[in-house]
Amino acid sequence: MNVPITATIPRHEIADATLAAQGRKRIEWAERNMPVLAQIRERFEKTQPFAGIRIAACMHVTTETANLMRVLKAGGAEIALCASNPLSTQDDTAAALVHEYGISVFARNAVDRDGYYAHLNAALDIEPHQVFDDGCDLVNTLHTTRQELIPNITGGCEETTTGVIRLSQMAKEGALRFPMIAVNDTDTKHMFDNRYGTGQSTLDAVFRATNFLLAGRIVVVAGFGYCGKGVAERAKGMGADVIVTEIDPTKALDAMMQGFRVMPMLDAAKVGDVFITVTGNRDVLRDEHFAVMKDGSIMANSGHFDIEIDVAWLEKNAKSKNAKMRHQTDEYVLSDGRRLLLIAEGRLVNLGAAEGHPASVMDMSFSDQALTAEYLVQEAKNLKPGLHEVPTYIDKEVAKLKLISMGGHIDVLTPAQDLYLNSWEHGS
Repeated sequence: MNVPITATIPRHEIADATLAAQGRKRIEWAERNMPVLAQIRERFEKTQPFAGIRIAACMHVTTETANLMRVLKAGGAEIALCASNPLSTQDDTAAALVHEYGISVFARNAVDRDGYYAHLNAALDIEPHQVFDDGCDLVNTLHTTRQELIPNITGGCEETTTGVIRLSQMAKEGALRFPMIAVNDTDTKHMFDNRYGTGQSTLDAVFRATNFLLAGRIVVVAGFGYCGKGVAERAKGMGADVIVTEIDPTKALDAMMQGFRVMPMLDAAKVGDVFITVTGNRDVLRDEHFAVMKDGSIMANSGHFDIEIDVAWLEKNAKSKNAKMRHQTDEYVLSDGRRLLLIAEGRLVNLGAAEGHPASVMDMSFSDQALTAEYLVQEAKNLKPGLHEVPTYIDKEVAKLKLISMGGHIDVLTPAQDLYLNSWEHGS
């Protein structure tokens, strides 16, 4: 859909306005692989479910996110977008959203910590009715330094595992003051986005940063949730010998049943060539592991925050640092001469050193987001503060539309079959 350049430039703080035309081309390229989201936009343009609604979003500022923002705007929303990770921001995408599509954006690639939080607060200055979060930083800011805005908020969506973990704890302690919906936990998100998207895009980032051959090498994957499964499967498919580390015995057993070796990280650290953390926890790779790693070991984090690898220890204790040896790759030289390579500063690697998930995967996740936002407009008044699941019918609708867009079709139950499945009276 061709959208004319907006006559009104909204509030913004971006790196370079001259990148807008380039960004628009990339956004439209991604749009070609997001057919479900395009169908939702067509409906929203007619029904205007967000008329009068203000949405603040803290998300990765990528071409895929841009298409979600366009859908919300088409539905009548006023939007302010900030970045959930400084290294994931695509400056041309940010410029296009502002200057081509008239959407307020506060994001610059590699912005410092102070700038990051200044952008969060700038997005919240819109006084939103809904919040979209990627890691819970927006919600956290609302509950700490911007509490005056909470009475205006009807609810929001969280799209990451890390964010859901934090929201779950807030809800458990009674601290969450408005309803948040765990979009991350839909089947069409964590089964496809986390597994297939994270698996492919994480290895894509490792390749771009190092040009490293995985075949015949030992890849250590920390965490065997859906993201870890995806990384392990893709690495195995590339010929790597994959070791999985876990704290959950059920997940560890699942990994072993799929043919992966399972051991504690301290043992894996002695033999691994590439280490990829996908846990959502902190200090997964730390000093005791660095002490036994082989010379030339490569480390990357595909969890949301930059705390899974103890980068602070490396910065403090390495004898020297060779910054940007290659694309987004820093080399830390330890006192004994061993060199450890860190990709994307320990931040989310698939967006820090590559372009994130393919658009066709994000088509499902962002369709979940868009339909859940519409559901919130309709039902927020009936939802208590706390963490809620996406209604099953939304997840199934997205799956159905995606399946059809890929040329797939399913069977329909006959009346007799439907009766059999929904009645206890029929025996075997």
